[in-house]
Formats: sequence, C-alpha cells, structure tokens
Amino acid sequence: MSKIQEIQEMVAKGKTKVVAGLVQEALDGGAQPKEILDAMIESMGIVGDKFSAGEIFVPEMLISAKAMSKGVDVLKPLLAGDASTSLGTCVIGTVAGDLHDIGKNLVSMMLESAGFTMIDLGVDVPAAKFVETAKENNAVIVAASGLLTTTMPALKETSLALKDAGFTVIVGGAPVTQAYADEIKADGYAPDAGSAVTKAKELVKK
Repeated sequence: MSKIQEIQEMVAKGKTKVVAGLVQEALDGGAQPKEILDAMIESMGIVGDKFSAGEIFVPEMLISAKAMSKGVDVLKPLLAGDASTSLGTCVIGTVAGDLHDIGKNLVSMMLESAGFTMIDLGVDVPAAKFVETAKENNAVIVAASGLLTTTMPALKETSLALKDAGFTVIVGGAPVTQAYADEIKADGYAPDAGSAVTKAKELVKK
C-alpha cells in the first residue's frame, strides 16, 4: 500500500493520532501537498457517501473529519501559496435562536477540507451578521443551518437577506427540505454534510 493510500485509509477510519505523521512522511517521500489533499478529500467523499447511505453515523463522520483536519493542518503552510487550492471564502453559521452546532461544525470541516476558506460565525447568528461578514470577506457562498422548526423563520430571513445582498446561499438542517429551500430562495439545499460539499462546489462553479 502506498503512503497516500494509507493516509486515505486512516482518514476513513478516523485515526486522528496517526494522520498528521503519515502526511509528513508522504511529503518527506516526495508526494505533492495537492496530491495528498486530493486523496484525503476523496476519502472524506467516500465517508460522506457512507453517511448518506446510513452505513455510518455522525460520530464516525466527525472522527474522520477531525482526522482529516489534522492532515490539512500539516499541509496548510505548503498550500497557502497555491491559490488554485482555494475555492473561495464560505461563511457558515447557525441562524438566530438556534444553538445547535454539531452538524454545522461537520459541514464546516468538510467544506474546508474540500478547499473552501471557512469563516464560522458559530450559533445564534442574526441575518445582518451573515450579510455583513459575507460582504467583508467577499464570500463566494454562505451556508446557513437551522435545526429547530421554531428557527425556520430565521432561516428564511437570513436566506432572503443574503439573496438581496447578492450572495449564493446553501441551507440545511433537520427540518429543512428542498421545497422549503426553494420557498426561501436559497440556491442550494443539502440534507447532510457529504451532499453539502458536492452542492457547494456545484454552486461556486456555475
């Protein structure tokens, strides 16, 4: 097994303690940072598919994403000078009145590992804060989540405010559906973290 394949396997298994060391070994062995990053993204893509299919659950996915983020930390200084690796800035947050963040954190980690520069606003974020931060950072996409039925109106307010300001919006969360995303004028909807990455990439390439 090549070092790259080993990295992929360890990311998929969520071996957070060994991934950084393996990434360093691969670099020392002459592997290109982009090649390692792409391999880890591919591995997380498979993890995302398994999650979507119900073969694994949030804890396993979080552990894999954490393992990958350890590898990304090793690569970051080397990738910083390579603008082509960034898909642009994504602002992410959970809408006003909602304090859930596990799903958001997972999506954020996966979007970062896919090549987005992430700005995480945290939880209970007012619509105006989303808009202001997106403007300040020239965001290519804004991801907003709402996990309570009571915060659906806040998600709507956020989506409409961002659309009015000219931003591309992707939404998600337990009560959110494609029909609701359409109703609140969001550009994209993702039922889970794996599909959020796929959708976000589609939207920024349009």
